[in-house]
Amino acid sequence: MIESPGTSSDVEIALAGAQAGARVVRELYGRRLARVDKSGGDFATAADLEAEQAILDVLRAARPDDAVLGEEGGQRGAADAVRQWLVDPLCGTLNYAVGNMVVAVNVALRDGAAAVADPFSGETFFTDGTTARVRRDGGDTLLTPTPATRLVDVNLDPPFPSAPGFRGVDLLAHPEFGERFRPRVVSTTLALAWVAAGKRAAYVTDGGDLTGSVHFAAGIALCRAAGCVVTGIDGAPLGPAGRGLVAAADATTHGLLLSMIRG
Repeated sequence: MIESPGTSSDVEIALAGAQAGARVVRELYGRRLARVDKSGGDFATAADLEAEQAILDVLRAARPDDAVLGEEGGQRGAADAVRQWLVDPLCGTLNYAVGNMVVAVNVALRDGAAAVADPFSGETFFTDGTTARVRRDGGDTLLTPTPATRLVDVNLDPPFPSAPGFRGVDLLAHPEFGERFRPRVVSTTLALAWVAAGKRAAYVTDGGDLTGSVHFAAGIALCRAAGCVVTGIDGAPLGPAGRGLVAAADATTHGLLLSMIRG
């Protein structure tokens, strides 16, 4: 893990940043918020913007020389910097805008520490790159993945870059999927934290290389540190040539999902 000298460790900074963003998201919940239109029908709210600023304030105070890639503000600092933070201040904006509390705040140092805060449960999932834990009511608990729930989250949001070879709706319609698992669609990568915590058996999404994504980097780091099986939808390692993501609690669940995807 990349670490720089100072009074606070990278994991403490990731935690502080995610929790600062979560406070903003929680405080603004339920209000009529201004929207900023983005491409493809997507939009941000004032909560997205203010939460990202709160996170940036934490990062700037602790690591002023680090680069930051934010979902709303874009690139700050060199894109090829050795140390770059990836920030998604409100993952699940569509949920949030209609009063659904299933959202997350993601802060990750590329190839390092990461934190995912659930603004409404009070849980913050975090990793120092080696172990994965959840902070709740002032105490930290080790995350333990398990497929026991049989719940699998499948991201159905467009675009679908692997279609027609892979489409999430086809996986849900696979006869064996219904026999082995139960589908869930939460539309936020909080579901990745839930895989690491044993609340979900797996998470599946289409896409390209997601390791450098502000949406997925923190969740991927959590799953890896917790001991989950993490690959692309083709079973290949994540990386520049990657295709989507399958994060499973164990090898059996991972293998079953890959067999259905390939089938």
